Amino acid sequence: MAETKTQNGYLVGKGFAYYFFVLLFLLTVIDYLDRMVVTALFPFMKADLGLSDMQLGLLVSAIFWSVTVFALPAAFFMDRWSRKRGIGICAIAWSVACAVTGFLKSFPSIFTARLMMGIGEAGYNPGGIAMISAFFPENKRAQMNGILNAAVPIGAVVGSIAGGIIAEKLGWRNAFGIVAIPGIVVGLLFFTLKDYKTVELSRVVAAGVDVGKKVKMKAADIAKELLKNPSLITNFFGYVGNVFVTTALLTWLPTYFYKLMDKPDMASASMQSAGIFLLAMVGAPVGGVVTDLVLKRVKRARMIVPAISTVITAVLLFVAFSMPPGTNQYIVLLAMGFFAPFFVAGAASVTQDVVHAGLRSTSYGLGVLVQNLLGASIGPVFVGAISDSHSLLFGFQLLPIFMLFGAVMFFIGSFFYTRDKNRVELATVEAE
Repeated sequence: MAETKTQNGYLVGKGFAYYFFVLLFLLTVIDYLDRMVVTALFPFMKADLGLSDMQLGLLVSAIFWSVTVFALPAAFFMDRWSRKRGIGICAIAWSVACAVTGFLKSFPSIFTARLMMGIGEAGYNPGGIAMISAFFPENKRAQMNGILNAAVPIGAVVGSIAGGIIAEKLGWRNAFGIVAIPGIVVGLLFFTLKDYKTVELSRVVAAGVDVGKKVKMKAADIAKELLKNPSLITNFFGYVGNVFVTTALLTWLPTYFYKLMDKPDMASASMQSAGIFLLAMVGAPVGGVVTDLVLKRVKRARMIVPAISTVITAVLLFVAFSMPPGTNQYIVLLAMGFFAPFFVAGAASVTQDVVHAGLRSTSYGLGVLVQNLLGASIGPVFVGAISDSHSLLFGFQLLPIFMLFGAVMFFIGSFFYTRDKNRVELATVEAE
């Protein structure tokens, strides 16, 4: 892919690229803070509103269902319009919906507000990933995606801790309003950024009387670019296996530790859960560095590394929940927390590597649709339903099956990656 870069390899200059990245990192933290704060409020909402565990799981899944429906159209819109403005609008919209949640008094109304949050969150991540791919050198793509994904556990942990503390001190309703404020501020800052020019969707005719001629891509060409792309599709399903598990754990681990306590304290339970996910802050960036290092020797590294790390995570998860609760189990869970996000850097890069530059947001958006529809939206409800019918522990013990499925998908896709990457149409990406 031909891209117009400055002499040091950055499309908009190194300083500005990193300024943009810091804002995107902060916004990702805020996204998962707003998204997951509800998990720390489960015991309070259950007592106040009489909700079941399955209903509580649905409040998490609601966001993922909305993201599933709106991610692809929002991502395509950003590809054809403006990444920076789209991201700003998304951030403000979900923050307002989060704040409104604190005023609602029934499950249907709160569920609706969570759906509205998901609509706001649908487009910002695909737009942000596309801007990373444009602004940074290609050999830094996995590293930057890995660092960005360290924001996910930070946001989830901060949300869990902050939610428990605010609920204890000020009541659970105030938690929604307080955590909504930062998203509005950072969302407004995105309107001040540079962007890259919208990339023309064109292809070179491969056969016939017009062979070699550059023509505008039609809907069928776009569909072929995304759907007849084995490495991209298997990469999506590799994501599914992973996010099914990680979202279920993010949702239910605080409650798991809460139930183990002699004197239940949600703030303390959230802190225990936070320790595990804080390891992901290290695991995600390390995964990016390792992936790019292995790429120097193995062309399929961006799918092979995720396959291997996913198997390791599945084994650690199986071992942890086969052990009795206690220090040893917690140590294994900490190791699991480190390896769980290892896959993200390579997998996110694949969504950018094997598609036309004008479809980068759309490619990632399609991935978000698949992983949310089949993974993140189902995981919390699945474990909640198993908890209601059997036990929360049994729900956790079933999770390695889904992780192994993801590993197999990454491994299969790795055999198609190099071919799919090499056949991507050349395009020019320029700064505004």
